[in-house]
Amino acid sequence: MNDGTPHGAAVPCVDPLGDPFLRTRFVPPARPGTFLRRERLVRHLDRASPLTMVNGSAGAGKTLLVAEWAAHLPQPVAWLTLDRMVQGPGVFWAHLLQALRSAGVPLPAEIGSPADAGRVNHTLLTRLAAELSGRDHPVVVVIDEYDRVTAPEISRQLDFVLRHAGPGLRLVLVTRTEPLLPLHRYRAAGEMTEVRGAELAFTPEEAAALLELHGLHLSLAAAGALVDRTGGWAAGLRLCALAARQSPDPALYLKEFEAGRSTIADFLLAEVLRRQTSRTQDLLLRVSVLDRFCADLVNTLTGRGDAEPLLAALHRENAFVERLGHGWYRLHPLFREILRAHLRERSPGLEPELHRRAARWLRRSGSLAEMLAHGAAAGDWEFTSRALVDDLAIGQLFTGLRADDLTELFAGLEPGAPSPAADLVRAARDLSRYDLDRGLAHLRHAEEQLAADACEPAAAQLSCALLEALAARLAGCPERAEQAAEAARELLREVPSHLLDRHPEVFALLLTHLGATRLWAGRFAAARAALASVAHGPGCAPTALPRKESLEHLALIDYLDGWPGRAERKVAAAMAESERFGLPEPSGTELGRLVLAAVAVDRDDLGRAQALLGRPSDAAAPDPVAAAGRGVAAARLLLARGRSQAALAATDPALSTGAASPWARGHAALVASAVHLAEGRPDAAAEALEPVADEQPACAVGAARARLAAGDRDAALRLLDAVTARGSAGPAVTVRAALVRAQAAHAAGDVATARGLLARTLREARREQLRRPFLEAGPWIGPLLATEPLRGLAAGWLVPGPVPGGDPPPSATGPAPVLVERLSGRERDVLQRLAQMMSTEDIAADLFVSVNTVKTHLKSVYRKLSVNRRGDAVRRARELRLL
Repeated sequence: MNDGTPHGAAVPCVDPLGDPFLRTRFVPPARPGTFLRRERLVRHLDRASPLTMVNGSAGAGKTLLVAEWAAHLPQPVAWLTLDRMVQGPGVFWAHLLQALRSAGVPLPAEIGSPADAGRVNHTLLTRLAAELSGRDHPVVVVIDEYDRVTAPEISRQLDFVLRHAGPGLRLVLVTRTEPLLPLHRYRAAGEMTEVRGAELAFTPEEAAALLELHGLHLSLAAAGALVDRTGGWAAGLRLCALAARQSPDPALYLKEFEAGRSTIADFLLAEVLRRQTSRTQDLLLRVSVLDRFCADLVNTLTGRGDAEPLLAALHRENAFVERLGHGWYRLHPLFREILRAHLRERSPGLEPELHRRAARWLRRSGSLAEMLAHGAAAGDWEFTSRALVDDLAIGQLFTGLRADDLTELFAGLEPGAPSPAADLVRAARDLSRYDLDRGLAHLRHAEEQLAADACEPAAAQLSCALLEALAARLAGCPERAEQAAEAARELLREVPSHLLDRHPEVFALLLTHLGATRLWAGRFAAARAALASVAHGPGCAPTALPRKESLEHLALIDYLDGWPGRAERKVAAAMAESERFGLPEPSGTELGRLVLAAVAVDRDDLGRAQALLGRPSDAAAPDPVAAAGRGVAAARLLLARGRSQAALAATDPALSTGAASPWARGHAALVASAVHLAEGRPDAAAEALEPVADEQPACAVGAARARLAAGDRDAALRLLDAVTARGSAGPAVTVRAALVRAQAAHAAGDVATARGLLARTLREARREQLRRPFLEAGPWIGPLLATEPLRGLAAGWLVPGPVPGGDPPPSATGPAPVLVERLSGRERDVLQRLAQMMSTEDIAADLFVSVNTVKTHLKSVYRKLSVNRRGDAVRRARELRLL
């Protein structure tokens, strides 16, 4: 044969070019002492497929992974590392045959060896395949850096040998690119094992273990943050670890290192960027300003039209360009960070222009969120503000989903050239921070400009109405809120329907603000109408926060009307909305917490009430309703603890509002009356409630109690008759009213009537677990509760003692729940804090554990209690008396 050694000739020690074989090409690389064996990947490689492909970017850990796996195989492994000198079929096959011989695989001399660097005789390939096919145990051949193979015939020849060697050959290709083998056929036949970049990426647990090998101890959360930044890239993690070891504060270095000025940057610039042509380098540097990109967007940034083939080629080459699907790509996060730093050095001042071009392209394509980010990065505030307002998206500053991001994005929007859109955004930004004075100033500027320009789109006018309603809510001005709502209704015909469909949060927010101001004004029925339309509206993510707030306001109305159970259920529904859509964790001034605190006081669960109210520093409230709600709960708690003067102070939150709130005023009068009664001044107590006795049932009952204490039994009963005639009050009111009647009967010597009233009251109160009214009733009630059947009705929930047999609590609708598996001590700790409505982060901080640990305990608690949500867990725990 003219390209192989003669039959029976000795095997040459040189390749077809006459160069000696370099031993280093046939030896697997040594694993460093800090190498981490990753069992999940080793198990993947253990799958006995004829073809295995390990395909990843530079520094992904491909070669060391395969070397570690090969080192523990029972059979010999032929290893060949290619480089730029091993080119042409003849040179390639000569090296592959030498790799087999170096591994101790006996090959008969009849196979021969190529003598021509540019080609190989097909007979050699046939004889090699036949020799391998006859082996009892397969030969493992690893070809590293297979992406250096440029001749298509080499891949065709390799495929021929692999197919005809059968089970005698297992081929492992380590490559940065997809080889030219017919991979689809191997995949369809189930004869191929693949390990790709996504699998090669380190997990947080693996990253933490790798850093441990370098003497660095990071929490799982910190390791996860490093994995997010590096994309789990093996070389990046190792280089970070080596650099951090030289730092006086390794943990801080790993958190804050400058990617553009590091050994990682040197590696990527040398291994990836500088391997590309100048046109491709320019493309990569320009797209580094983008989170994701498609060919048309890239062409806009480069001013050329060749992006599509270049992007496809970069992806095939594993040049840190990842395909997202549907024609979209993104850069590896760390590579992008380094390229941006390199862009600023190479082309100062170009970055804002690239952001500006991207913003305009994204605006045309309808990608508002990305467009806003690029417009802000370009400093083009007029264009960016106009886009937000024209799209009717200003409500997103208040939905809780992207609110923080948008607020931060527009933080750089300082006073400048006036424009309606920019002033509306400034107003929204300030009002979202509850800065009413600054927000109103910007809002007035916007309104003046809108009034002067009849061409302004209706979306801007509607945005203005929304902000007016919010400002009215914060200022406690119901009349202004009604005007804003009316203006919004008139604009409905002018705003394009597709904008209204795209942004349902606008009217949900508007009605929530309107309902809140109506509540402040004491117009409960009108408030319910507005709030219920939001609470029962479309259950989509953009309206989740308005629905949550509306449910909380409805809960407050229920509480003020005397329906604590209804109030509690609405707060639970609000919490479910928060959990369902991942809304921000509750703050110390959240209205739902305040309602639950007030309910807890009525149930004499003072510890829970205090936990829900939070620390005094949490007292700042976003609007008058929340401030007054805190006053209600705090004053009730302070009264229950005997701190009369502090209770009086809590009813005066020093609000400056456009209108007074009748229920807030009535509550303050109730507290003042209770303080007077406690200090033995019944006349003053009655006088405190006289101006508001006709406004609210609770005030009328409080006035009746004061009149009875002052000796005016008839006046007390007339007030109670008026409450009964209204018929709308809930058990928290009717129980207190019945107790006053019972006290009046007892004082008149009619013990039988008093006992009958108490019996009915105990049954009603037990359904809601209302203990506080009995504790407030006075000493007269104690002896009566000690007699039968009243003692039995009070036992187990109001006073100590077993519940009489055959008389379960009326609230029970079936068998009492059973806890199958006991909670651990730490699970009880988590559950107690859950009942206090603490966030996951707050629980972790309070218990000195990680957030992930808290989440693990929560999952276990949910499983043991057979629930799926926080609110359900707390309710079930209370039923089981775990809290």
